Amino acid sequence: MANVPQAKYRKDYQRPTHTITDINLTFHLDASVTQVTAVSSVKQQGDDNTLVLDGDNLVLKSVTVNGAEWEHYQESEGHLILTKLPDVFELSIVTTIDPLNNTALEGLYISDGAFCTQCEAEGFRRITYYLDRPDVLARFITTIIADKTRYPYLLSNGNMVEKGQTDDGKHWVTWKDPHPKPAYLFALVAGDFDVLRDQFTTRSGRDVALEIFVDKGNLERSHHAMVSLKNAMKWDEERFGLEYDLDIYMIVAVDFFNMGAMENKGLNVFNSKYVLANDQTATDSDYLGIESVIGHEYFHNWTGNRVTCRDWFQLSLKEGLTVFRDQEFSSDLGSRVVNRIHNVRIIRGPQFAEDASPMSHPIRPEKVIEMNNFYTLTVYEKGSEVIRMIHTLLGEENFQKGMRLYFERHDGTAATCEDFVSAMEDASGVDLAHFRHWYSQSGTPVLDVEGTYNDVEKTYTLKVKQQTNPTVDQPEKCALHIPLDVELYAPDGTIIPLQCNGKKIANVLNIKESEQVFVFDNVESKPVPSLLREFSAPVRLNFSYTDDELSFLIVNATNDFARWDAGQMLLAKHIRSNISRVEKGQDVIWPESIITAFKGVLTNDSLEAAFIAEMLTLPGLSEVFGWYEQIDIDYIDTVLTSLKKTLASELKEAFAQCYQALFLPEYTTDHGSIGKRALKNVCLLYLAYTEDGDALVNEQYRTSNNMTDTIAAMTAANHAELPCREPLMESYSEHWKHDGLVMDKWFILQGSSPSESALSVVKQCMNHDAFSMKNPNRIRSLIGSFMNQNPSQFHKKDGSGYRFALDILKQLNVSNPQVAARLIDPLLKFKHYDVARQELIRSVLEELHTMQGLAKDLYEKVSKALES
Repeated sequence: MANVPQAKYRKDYQRPTHTITDINLTFHLDASVTQVTAVSSVKQQGDDNTLVLDGDNLVLKSVTVNGAEWEHYQESEGHLILTKLPDVFELSIVTTIDPLNNTALEGLYISDGAFCTQCEAEGFRRITYYLDRPDVLARFITTIIADKTRYPYLLSNGNMVEKGQTDDGKHWVTWKDPHPKPAYLFALVAGDFDVLRDQFTTRSGRDVALEIFVDKGNLERSHHAMVSLKNAMKWDEERFGLEYDLDIYMIVAVDFFNMGAMENKGLNVFNSKYVLANDQTATDSDYLGIESVIGHEYFHNWTGNRVTCRDWFQLSLKEGLTVFRDQEFSSDLGSRVVNRIHNVRIIRGPQFAEDASPMSHPIRPEKVIEMNNFYTLTVYEKGSEVIRMIHTLLGEENFQKGMRLYFERHDGTAATCEDFVSAMEDASGVDLAHFRHWYSQSGTPVLDVEGTYNDVEKTYTLKVKQQTNPTVDQPEKCALHIPLDVELYAPDGTIIPLQCNGKKIANVLNIKESEQVFVFDNVESKPVPSLLREFSAPVRLNFSYTDDELSFLIVNATNDFARWDAGQMLLAKHIRSNISRVEKGQDVIWPESIITAFKGVLTNDSLEAAFIAEMLTLPGLSEVFGWYEQIDIDYIDTVLTSLKKTLASELKEAFAQCYQALFLPEYTTDHGSIGKRALKNVCLLYLAYTEDGDALVNEQYRTSNNMTDTIAAMTAANHAELPCREPLMESYSEHWKHDGLVMDKWFILQGSSPSESALSVVKQCMNHDAFSMKNPNRIRSLIGSFMNQNPSQFHKKDGSGYRFALDILKQLNVSNPQVAARLIDPLLKFKHYDVARQELIRSVLEELHTMQGLAKDLYEKVSKALES
């Protein structure tokens, strides 16, 4: 690259030389040449009167200061630099932009004929020259002028204050947001939509208008989103005491969107994937995902909007906290244990993998080249786990006191992670000084725990060691404050109260040192410990459980998560041992303990169906990969396939009985029904590997009255490579080819097919009428599933998958570098593969690294991978 992108460091933060208190924006919308007039009230904050504004892909038309043309400026490498300015002034800047050709989908762009924006993290600079940083908070007034016929709805942040018509067939609307906000929260939408309207009455008695805007013809698919929004508003009032603060709350669903959704103040722009649903087009997981994301973006109104982050290194301040809130929302409305299991699977799989990659970083990163690269599982999901640990250490009452103090201190400001922790500390009186290392240290801590029983003294000793391995960004690590939730069981399954030196102690042990010893007294017989209950910290746990102890916990643990976790540990233990056997050329052997444990769970009528489904679901590939420093994809694939087939064969009758007993005549989205369908379809996935599999799968597809069962049948056919797969895929495509969002499910199956012809099929699918390289959803569904969910085919030893990825990344580097940077992650961990694959991937990365015009998004990741 001619100009090597430079990193920015958190330690170099300085407050801006100027601030903007108010901005008045006027948009004359045109697909190719939109004119933007920005009139800002600017104040100098220090001694430097040089104002440096951010801008990208703008055509500058004029600059005036206090109404007079200003000559003292220059445009330079993405900046507008103004000099000789007064201390306080009104700055007017006129620019033009080209939304139609904005394929990066940042700033103002066109999605299926409608104008929409995406400004987080640094997209506002594609709209006008501005101080595009989160610590500059201004009150926005936005006027939008456009053709009335083509764009009957003109939307922006805040409340609508004026509207009118012009003489040339256009109309205009003015929106005023009374709450100061950074530019990344600005939003504009203009188009022709169907609108679902409702209202919500807040606890103080204010009526809030609710509006969801969707593409024409999709109105009946927006009702679940509205129900989810009202549930979120009610829940936030009841659980956190937080009330909505504008007269209207709007959601717009668009099909071309880089992210899941965006919390712009009062006007959320959503990927249509997280709004549109009915029983014929959406699965149960889609319904739950919509509920979660609708909640997440609404909760940002306080944790992200009213209190925003001072700089982008503090991103987890708003995202980790809001993920915690949306997880609690989903858990309070649905099954707490099932939601917890889903969250933990993400941490133990892709997030732990991220910790071990060249892109490893703390939840509060120290340096960054391209901010979009830090919208990561570490910042979001691990960030949420850090908040959850604070909640565990403080308890609900003190945590809520901390939240109230946090808002009291920082409402209307740009805050830091330290500000949040200090509020929690001051409100509760709990010392979190040591705990703060979670914000600055990267990597996954490992807890090695040993248990020793003294039959003479009737004591049980837990010796706990912690360590965090060096990561690319941090060679030196310190001991963290880890809350370790523990329970001890007597042989008869009763709980042994925890006491040390005759005094009762809490179940949460505070691990703060590299090595600690806990001696529990009055333990009459050798106990079985349940460790890291509820996954009380995002760590790897090593404890030498026997098969009998794990089977005991599956049956006797009072905490359902602990029962699931024991089952996962039993599976992991024997998956590991069989991978070792295959490496030595030996046969795979599955012990009777696994078969017995699975059968016991499957036939236990007292357990929730959704929970049984989770108990029967094997660890994901990304989690298994994370167990090894050197990954052998072929051995892992062999062992996991063997386990599925063995369970299918040994438990065929039990799976069949359970499957037949779970048919529901009608489709409803209550959590009980969702759980029953989940269990039924897990059974079908195993039964697909039996001699009756093809007939069962075919019958379910033919008789299905909902998308959940339809996709489950196709997934089973896909995984087991059944003869019915191709006819089912053809039938689905013929029926849904007009609907890209519904076709995404089909594209995912094509990309994740274990067939030897998977790559050629993916290439053929890129010519499908429903596929577009301009649409991030289509790219993620087809190409993303191939690269991330199909390791046996993507990582073929001939390197064909890698060369395909190179071609795709080159295309996206030009059109949408943000999507390219998300796709490249499987290549970054190349040093974990065998030597032959390492060399093949390295050659791809080196070719990318030497490309002219390599975008910052890709440059940062590629260079870190090669340097590692």
